[in-house]
Amino acid sequence: MKVKQDRGEIWVAGQAVLLAAVVLAPRRLPGLPELPEAVRTPLGLAGVAVGAAGTGVALAGARALGPNLTPFPRPREQGQLVQSGVYGVVRHPIYSGILLIALAWSLLRASPPSLLLSLLLALFFDRKARREELWLREKYPEYAEYARRVPRRVW
Repeated sequence: MKVKQDRGEIWVAGQAVLLAAVVLAPRRLPGLPELPEAVRTPLGLAGVAVGAAGTGVALAGARALGPNLTPFPRPREQGQLVQSGVYGVVRHPIYSGILLIALAWSLLRASPPSLLLSLLLALFFDRKARREELWLREKYPEYAEYARRVPRRVW
């Protein structure tokens, strides 16, 4: 009987919870004033730009991975190490893109609670990336050299 390998399911579940929290967070906290319209409009415009950039980065990362794409941090058994395209600029472009999208949502809604949760998401992605990189180093001997050349994050 084959033993099921940990693919990092808990990391995916934690990411889903944090993303839901960012999306569902209130626009403001009870008892605190709402941001004035003069601030909300420029934040919304910035949110559109940041969201477009995040979507582009995440899609470029997913496309570059092709059949190697998995929602889990452990690499696919038959996968290949991708070092070209957007992966030649940043080691975790999908995480970077999702983080930019979360930030964009927070800006569009002018929501300080969402912004704080986006910061928590950034810390979570940093930990998740570190775990993923341990598995990548185990699977791909060339990963150490790749990690020396390409930064982990852009945030």
